[in-house]
Amino acid sequence: MTYFIASGPENASYRMIIAHGAGAGIGSPFLEAIAALLIERGIAVTRFEFDYMAQARDGGKKRPPPRAEKLTAEYANFIASLSARKPAAQKLIIGGKSLGGRVASMIAEEQFASGGIAGLVCLGYPFHAPTTPEKLRIAHLETITAPALIVQGTRDPFGTQSEVEALRLSPSIAFHWIGDGDHDFGPRGASGFTRSGNLTDAADAVAAFLQRLS
Repeated sequence: MTYFIASGPENASYRMIIAHGAGAGIGSPFLEAIAALLIERGIAVTRFEFDYMAQARDGGKKRPPPRAEKLTAEYANFIASLSARKPAAQKLIIGGKSLGGRVASMIAEEQFASGGIAGLVCLGYPFHAPTTPEKLRIAHLETITAPALIVQGTRDPFGTQSEVEALRLSPSIAFHWIGDGDHDFGPRGASGFTRSGNLTDAADAVAAFLQRLS
């Protein structure tokens, strides 16, 4: 059985599906905080857990995630299930943290073309593994036409601002840079930024993106 947490106003104009990162489930402090901030901004949120993570949470052996390509069908099936029971006028946004956002981005074009979603939001996109910056995960991001927002820390080891701005990505992708943020948007102590402030900045960026879609 798919594990998820739905929260926020049931009849909100937008519902955002957020999948988790590779090593932490939907109860992680990052996703708890982001979900609460989005709800404060009138956005309904459904946090969605892939089976491999749900099995570990239920007492199974913790294991590495499958390849992102093997998770796309699971995400698409959850979208279909949620679409069947949401209010008719409510629009879906898909996305997630790190791996979850990457998987969502891989199905976003097809979902958008079929009218299943209104857009994509990635929170800390893993452009590459920290130790192999030459192995980029961007082929589908070069041609995507679905409206997309990537919220990224300026010093994220999975893709810093200087690295990402040198890439040739689709003009349908908007970026919002989090000041001195790492992969969880956390800043360094002397930077002048705070984790709380950065998370609020991220939620404001998502809300503004949805407003532009309206």
